[in-house]
Amino acid sequence: MHPVLIIEKSTPLLEPLRRHLKLHGFIAVVAHTYDDGLQQLRNSGALPQYAAVIIGRPVSPDRHAAEVLSLLCRPKYLNFPVMVMTHDPDPDLLDWTERRAHTALLSWNDCAQGVECLTKLLLASSQDELAENRLQKIRVLLVDDSQTARASYKRLMRRYGFDVDTAPSAGKAMEMAKQHPYDIAIVDYYMPEENGDALCRRLRKHPQTKHITVAIITGAYEKKVIRDSLDAGAAECMFKNEAPTLFTARLAAITRSIRTRRTMEAEHERLLGILRSVGDGVYGVNRTGEITFINPGACNILGYSEDHQLIGRSAHKLFHYAHEDKTPISRKSCLLQQAYRDGNEMHNWSTVFWHRSGMPIPVECTVYPLEIEGQFEGTVVAFRDITERRILERELLWQASHDSLTKLCNRGVLEKDLENEVNRLKRSTETSALLYLDLDRFKFVNDTAGHAAGDRLLIEISQQLQTRIRDSDLLARLGGDEFAILMRNIDKDHIHATAEGLREILETHAFIHEGRKFKVNGSIGVALFNQYTLSPGDVLANADLACRVAKGKGRNQTHLYNADRDERIALDLEIGWSGRLQDALRDGNFVLHYQPILAMNDIDAETANAPSGELWNLICRTLPQSSWQYEVLIRLLNPRGDIVYPGTFLPTAERFGLMHQIDTWVLTHAVEKLSALNRQGAEATFTINISGHSLDADHMVPLMRDLLSKHKFEASSLVFEISEATAIANIDAAKKLIGELREFGCRFSLDDFGSGFSSFFHLKHLPVDFVKIDGHFVQGMKNCSADRAIVSSINDIAHSFGKRTVAEFVENADVLRVLQESGVDFVQGYHISRPSGDLPEFSLLHTTTAAQA
Repeated sequence: MHPVLIIEKSTPLLEPLRRHLKLHGFIAVVAHTYDDGLQQLRNSGALPQYAAVIIGRPVSPDRHAAEVLSLLCRPKYLNFPVMVMTHDPDPDLLDWTERRAHTALLSWNDCAQGVECLTKLLLASSQDELAENRLQKIRVLLVDDSQTARASYKRLMRRYGFDVDTAPSAGKAMEMAKQHPYDIAIVDYYMPEENGDALCRRLRKHPQTKHITVAIITGAYEKKVIRDSLDAGAAECMFKNEAPTLFTARLAAITRSIRTRRTMEAEHERLLGILRSVGDGVYGVNRTGEITFINPGACNILGYSEDHQLIGRSAHKLFHYAHEDKTPISRKSCLLQQAYRDGNEMHNWSTVFWHRSGMPIPVECTVYPLEIEGQFEGTVVAFRDITERRILERELLWQASHDSLTKLCNRGVLEKDLENEVNRLKRSTETSALLYLDLDRFKFVNDTAGHAAGDRLLIEISQQLQTRIRDSDLLARLGGDEFAILMRNIDKDHIHATAEGLREILETHAFIHEGRKFKVNGSIGVALFNQYTLSPGDVLANADLACRVAKGKGRNQTHLYNADRDERIALDLEIGWSGRLQDALRDGNFVLHYQPILAMNDIDAETANAPSGELWNLICRTLPQSSWQYEVLIRLLNPRGDIVYPGTFLPTAERFGLMHQIDTWVLTHAVEKLSALNRQGAEATFTINISGHSLDADHMVPLMRDLLSKHKFEASSLVFEISEATAIANIDAAKKLIGELREFGCRFSLDDFGSGFSSFFHLKHLPVDFVKIDGHFVQGMKNCSADRAIVSSINDIAHSFGKRTVAEFVENADVLRVLQESGVDFVQGYHISRPSGDLPEFSLLHTTTAAQA
């Protein structure tokens, strides 16, 4: 019996065809719309269910009819017999039927010939199916009490390559089926011990034989026999009085379903293998949320040893039933449960799964609806444990709000808390205070004992201050050697005494480094504020001004801000410094110092362990004939000939608009030094800082053109450094200046990278050659995993944009080794060499890749 799917809308055309088919033993299943026919074909059981399909060609174009023809050309359906019925065949339809195997085109006027045409298609298709069977040995068990029947059918099936065994009874057949892996059992219906339908039930029920496809064969065409056979689970009902060709056609259809099943099982095993090898968790659920499959990765994350502990159970009840705070999530409000039901997609969704032990696991999920043959059948969820990432994110958040060295809150937190306090006081009669602390002799310690000693001093001072403030107060490091303390609800009559007590901590603190004792003092400015204070910016500015007044009075002082007199005092101090800077520009009291920048490729394991500060000199002696790269740094000489570092005078220069002149002075004198080195036959590259005040192409470009004309040097030997904050604040001016100076051959470096908030976006669009990583991250790399991750990320992203990286503040061999592991290109810092006013003699200038970088 051959079930045939007919897709046709017109009942008058359909009925004669259906009658002809029924008369010749075909079962007609009708789809009255092309959409319905499409769904029938897409069902997973479509191939075993139908022997062929008959399609009525629509009179007018129909989208679903076109989809049916397209579907039948897919590999899965290529051997499927198809007969197309039409009134007037068009060229496209003729071409389609000619190109597709096992396809016939028939006119509705010749409907009576449809059975003959369909039979030929089935026989041709079955011949192909049986020919394929020779390559895929199908094992058949033939059960019949007639020896003649057994011999006859055995010969017929072996002719087509089947591996056939026979059994004379149901009992013997059951025994053989449990011992051998048969694919098909062809069972005679009428047998002495028990009928074929009873054996069919036993075969389908037993675990060892339930995979066998059973067909009933009988000599009598009786409705009861057919009904009993199909009710018992037989896939086909065959008749002994049929022609051998029909028997083989039916056998070919069964074989096709077995091959399809084998293919699906092989694909299933392949996919399971992939799932088992995936480290992330993957599970599937049906539309009610019951788990249908789950991989070992998911079992491991959730704390289960075997998948059978979860299969068939509700995913919601097992592991996504509550929020991280243990608040229950109902099935109705659970987003995952809704996705299971509605087929919603969810990408990179963070939630919490619960471990078998009752511990929450932060996970990131991707949820996809599972569609089979266009039907929504369930959902696949891929997830990963993001516990480590969550820890890193928390570290990074902490890093964003704290100073990595002292572990105190940073300036951003202070400013936010100060704003909240100003807003709170507007509804209160209380008074609060902001104390601004600046260490007086920190630069001396830093410059004579090194940055490592300076860092240790800052840590000791922060710990001392922390012990003397209340729980309600906030101590923050603003940067460098500056601290601030926000004191809420204070007694304004005693605040000066409180501040004096903190100053005395600084005054009495003895800092000892390598047997040498350093005295550290501090100046403190105090600003009171209350409900009449206009803004947090005013408070911070007043405290800063009070601190500068304290320094101007001789340092190691405490000063309480007074609006009437402090503005005048501060102005006098600033004007004094302004005059000194203008005198220095006129009288030549500025000097240049040079700090080497080394290529990491020139540092081997032995030289990396050289004593701090000796690495540069060691490499100078071992690498012959080459050039070096230096950062050019400005210093001021005071009347006694002592060096004043830029942190002291540059803020004043910025406030009085002198940075433009200072930048011009630095560039002019650096080029003169560079030109002198070139005349000696030496090559060098100078890296020069440009302030935000000098991002003026209209001034810098003519100046650069004049210097190149006068001194005849290679413009590529100049690298201009622009800080990230400056570049972002003046992005258009920065792009214009970089673009015009690069035309001369000059190169650019983005300084203090990582300190801003838009770094990666602007890095992509700023045409710089080098990226200098913020030294605060570099210093903490040895002991802080977050700093290591940040530096490595900056380095990798910079390389992906084609930029070279420079790490500053390299203070010891341990940091240098971590930087080597991170793949940074260049390094500078006290471990390499301290800045010096003298460059090595020409004889000591040797090769490095820095100048050609």
